[in-house]
Amino acid sequence: MAGLSKTNITSLEKVYSGKVRESYAVGEDKLLIVATDRISAFDVILDDPIPGKGKVLTALTNFWFDKLDGVLPNHLTGIDPETVVKPEEVEQVRGRAVVAMRLKPILVECVARGYLIGGGWKDYCATGSVCGVKLPEGLKMAQKLPEPIFTPAAKAEVGTHDENISFERVVELYGEEIANTIRNATLELYRRAADYALTKGIIIADTKFEFGIDAEGNVRLMDEVLTPDSSRFWPADTYEVGTSPMSYDKQFIRDWLEAQPWDKTPPAPKVPEDVIEKTADKYREALRRLAGTDIE
Repeated sequence: MAGLSKTNITSLEKVYSGKVRESYAVGEDKLLIVATDRISAFDVILDDPIPGKGKVLTALTNFWFDKLDGVLPNHLTGIDPETVVKPEEVEQVRGRAVVAMRLKPILVECVARGYLIGGGWKDYCATGSVCGVKLPEGLKMAQKLPEPIFTPAAKAEVGTHDENISFERVVELYGEEIANTIRNATLELYRRAADYALTKGIIIADTKFEFGIDAEGNVRLMDEVLTPDSSRFWPADTYEVGTSPMSYDKQFIRDWLEAQPWDKTPPAPKVPEDVIEKTADKYREALRRLAGTDIE
């Protein structure tokens, strides 16, 4: 299976190209959002795509939108993406695109953390807190937190790091009502998803959500939801406190990159074929375990 690094849809106007997704205007109030097979690590887009990755992200996000219905409305319109492009462009969108409402993005990355790992672990070791949230003393790496915590970050331009901010800063930026809405939704979505995933043998250590505001002023869940790109998925049967667990996400390719003589600026090292294949397998395994389906 070859990977799709970028789209070329000439029948619609391209409005945005991110690390993974490309968006095209569908009329004035909708977007065609296509998930490519690009992968980024340390805010650098790698030259080598992960075959099928965009289809996995789309399938998992659609699964979660359905599974978590009732917390907040989402951005889906229900329009078949294959109907808004030319026949010769259908293959570029099949299984990897949605037609979504055009929302005003809330420029806060909403992170829910249920376990102490990654940047959160480093922060805790240095300060006893994670993004300003004070935690009990004596916690170990990968330990489950007493309660999930909300650690927002101000979204940055592509290629630069998001900046951790306090909840009070979110209130300053968007007002108390919206700040409370996205914090409460983030934690509720995480709790529901984490409880369900455990029944499938997967621990969701942390995840991030994005929200936007529609024409009526309602907050909606948007972008991707609980995918291997936006979450840490750990196999429950091998989980052990005090060690960094293996995972069904991009951590595998991150670990390979960490072992290379690379300063984390573009261009990234050429990734070996076996690392690409194993990464693709991990993404598909997450989809199979959580949603009980696979991509074509």
